[in-house]
Amino acid sequence: SPVSPGRWKMNGTELKLEPDSRYRLVAGDLVISNPVKAKDSGSYQCVASNSRGTVVSREASLRFGFLQEFSAEERDPVKIAEGWGVMFTCSPPPHYPGLSYRWLLNEFPNFIPADGRRFISQTTGNLYIAKTEASDLGNYSCFATSHIDFITKSVFSKFSRLSLAAEDARQFPPSIKARFPVDTYALAGQVVTLECFAFGNPVPQIKWRKLDGPQSSKWIGSEPLLQIQHAGFEDEGTYECEAENAKGRDTHQGRIIIHAQPDWLDVISDTEADIGSDLRWSCVASGKPRPTVRWLRDGQPLTSQNRIEVSGGELRFSKLGLEDSGMYQCVAENKHGTVYASAELTVQALAPDFRLNPVKRLIPAARSGKVIIPCQPRAAPKATVLWTKGTELLVNSSRVTITADGTLILQNISKADEGKYTCFAENFMGKANSTGILSVRDATKITLAPSSADINVGENLTLQCHASHDPTMDLTFTWALDDFPIDFDKSEGHYRRASVKEAIGDLSISNAQLRHSGRYTCTAQTVVDSASESATLTVRGPPGPPGGVVVRDIGDTSVQLSWSRGFDNHSPIARYLIEARTLLSSQWKQMRTNPINIEGNAETAQVVNLIPWMDYEFRVLASNILGIGEPSLPSSKIRTKEAAPTVAPSGLGGGGGAPNELIITWTPTLRDYQNGDGFGYLVSFRRKGSQAWLQARVPHAESLHFVYRNESIAPYTPFEVKIKAYNRKGEGPESLTAIVYSAEEEPKASPYRVTAKSVLSSEMDVSWEPVEQGEVTGVLLGYEIRYWKDGDKEEAADRVRTAGLVTSAHVTGLNPNTNYHVSVRAYNRAGTGPPSPSTNVTTTRPPPKRPPGNISWTFSGSTVSIKWDPVVAKADESAVTGYKMLYRQDSHSAPTLYLASKSQIDIPIPEDFTHAFVQIRVTGPGGDGTPAEVHILRNSGTSMMVEDSGTRPAPHVVVIATNSLLMVALISSLEL
Repeated sequence: SPVSPGRWKMNGTELKLEPDSRYRLVAGDLVISNPVKAKDSGSYQCVASNSRGTVVSREASLRFGFLQEFSAEERDPVKIAEGWGVMFTCSPPPHYPGLSYRWLLNEFPNFIPADGRRFISQTTGNLYIAKTEASDLGNYSCFATSHIDFITKSVFSKFSRLSLAAEDARQFPPSIKARFPVDTYALAGQVVTLECFAFGNPVPQIKWRKLDGPQSSKWIGSEPLLQIQHAGFEDEGTYECEAENAKGRDTHQGRIIIHAQPDWLDVISDTEADIGSDLRWSCVASGKPRPTVRWLRDGQPLTSQNRIEVSGGELRFSKLGLEDSGMYQCVAENKHGTVYASAELTVQALAPDFRLNPVKRLIPAARSGKVIIPCQPRAAPKATVLWTKGTELLVNSSRVTITADGTLILQNISKADEGKYTCFAENFMGKANSTGILSVRDATKITLAPSSADINVGENLTLQCHASHDPTMDLTFTWALDDFPIDFDKSEGHYRRASVKEAIGDLSISNAQLRHSGRYTCTAQTVVDSASESATLTVRGPPGPPGGVVVRDIGDTSVQLSWSRGFDNHSPIARYLIEARTLLSSQWKQMRTNPINIEGNAETAQVVNLIPWMDYEFRVLASNILGIGEPSLPSSKIRTKEAAPTVAPSGLGGGGGAPNELIITWTPTLRDYQNGDGFGYLVSFRRKGSQAWLQARVPHAESLHFVYRNESIAPYTPFEVKIKAYNRKGEGPESLTAIVYSAEEEPKASPYRVTAKSVLSSEMDVSWEPVEQGEVTGVLLGYEIRYWKDGDKEEAADRVRTAGLVTSAHVTGLNPNTNYHVSVRAYNRAGTGPPSPSTNVTTTRPPPKRPPGNISWTFSGSTVSIKWDPVVAKADESAVTGYKMLYRQDSHSAPTLYLASKSQIDIPIPEDFTHAFVQIRVTGPGGDGTPAEVHILRNSGTSMMVEDSGTRPAPHVVVIATNSLLMVALISSLEL
């Protein structure tokens, strides 16, 4: 029904919405013009009505935000000894809603930052300084801000001056000054904030923990504020704040108590009920404190009366009347809020009516079967029902049953039961009837039932199921596994129908899995009856996972494992395997056990050859003749006991370092071989030939060297060295003895007879006479060639090093036509020796840049003659002594190098010659010049010649007529 214009109540009194009042309705909303705090603050509620009844909304509270000014009274100055703590009281003015607080130092906007030494309480606005410093001297003002929707207003207090007395600061233990309440109440889902701040010198560290619960020893915060987002009932409990410094500690405790607004668990819904019937409605709400529930009818309080009983969240009606129709509301409320639920009750009085649900006109039934014929007229109150067959009144008998709701049930049906069946319904409002015709059909029968079978995982099987039925009806087959229907579309191809014939419903099972074991039921069904037969399928497979893996008797290299037997999946368990993984690897590995082979009836075994002081997880796998099954869940993590090391460190060596040093190195021992905590190394060493061993203890597993310094150590002195590992359980075996030499010293002699010869414009060869081996302490690693341009300092020289005992070097990357100074030094691990006397060398000028041009050729029998213009060197280029030509038959063959002293060359070619690639460049003392590249083609008609200049512009093509059959094309990117 249409809803009438809304009405509004304020503080329980209906508002009069007069045309000239400040109140008006806009689409049901209440609009207040020029709201005034004194007149309009309060609780508002909307009332909606129509012809079916009245409902009221939840209440809305209207409050006005405000923030007054701070008191105009001057604030007292504060004087305190430097190093002590101090608190400034904010004393905010009256306000609504809450405020946020900051503090000014001396002037706006110099706000005091929040740090570990200073804290501003957002509960009281007070400023706390844990330990005063000289920088804290000044004037302080509390700055309070109110945020209402998009409006922000701030006020600040009078300044209070802080002065510090000159006194030696001494340390003192923490004293908590900003304390959270003993009981803090909060609503579920909201943010809970606890504050804790202490004075102390040094500045105390703040820590938080929850004292009750499984993690009472775990610290959960380290700031003056502990915030819990979206607090829930699991956050209830006692919390402790601890302030600690070097002089002591202080603690404070308090409880968080979580409350919750009402929330519906069960509510009423619109209901249609018969006149004279009984009705029970229930409303259940959660909340803390526990909500109370009250009831409204058409917006008015409802109490127990006559046929109505109100008991908390239950409303009971006895013998409903039409006057009970209306709108009902249940209201759940506690101090944190109110929730409403609404429903309409319609009480009906109707004469029997079959129009919506008549008796079925044609009722098929199977011979010897059962048929159920409902009689469900719409009626209020409930109608009395009678059944007739033709003119015969039916009553309950061995074959006929009429249920309390009027349903007719006929059993053991025969052909004689065919005919008209009429249901008569009557109440005080009137009467009605409805008729149907019963037709008897042949019964459905299973003629070939499925047979039980045993198969292995992965095998295929067909379960047979054939049936006979009345030929006038359709027959369908369905299959179920353990009474759950099989969905062929979701079987992942495991199930399919084996035949499309109507009377055959065979089920084909492909790639059977363990989950396909069970009781299969085939049902042949028509619209009037059905027949079913069942068979059991057993799928045998590898065993299921063992359960309950428990580790006990933990030693350093062994543990005892026990487990419970899993499913054998219809094939006896033959044996068990045990796997483990460590924190060093996520890979599971099979472990050695005692006994070596674990029989299938065992439920415990010892795991051996474990690594001491290692974290392990174990799992168990069972196997049978069909394979290894799924592993058990991993055991809980355990750590084997510690033991002394069993392996000596490897990679023992050393050498090098500064004068008077012996450096001993080794490979750090991996975690697998440490065997215990407190791991380190014991290094033993002595001069070769001496008797007494010196020993050094090097802690930490990651250590990889030891340096022994002694002024008496001569350069390159041999030492015997050995090493072993230790941990807090003892020492391990020693390594084999190695020979390590002390630090070398730089070579004392220099090479001599150094010569340098320019090879090309950018290269030179350097050679020298070596130093005598006796003049080098240690191992001569090679020689260092230094070269620098004339005019440069030797410190800026480029360097090239050789390895070994070679006495020459080839140096590249030089500048053409440049004078260089060259010297050579011997070097070893200690450094380089003195330089040789330097020698001079001048690199040659560079080769001509211009490539040969005007290349032409002619064919003559088995020879091609190639000519080009001579290249003339410029003044700053080296002379041309000849030409190099690379000749390649095709792109896959190896090139051939030809040398020519003049600008012409004859090349032999095969009879089937078709083309060739050619590069021509000048050569001389400065090296090879830029190549000219051509592609020679033997073709009919004309020959083509190209010219390539030094600057490589677009090729200039000249076509000339000859009697030869050839063509030439420039390939600019060719590299032969």
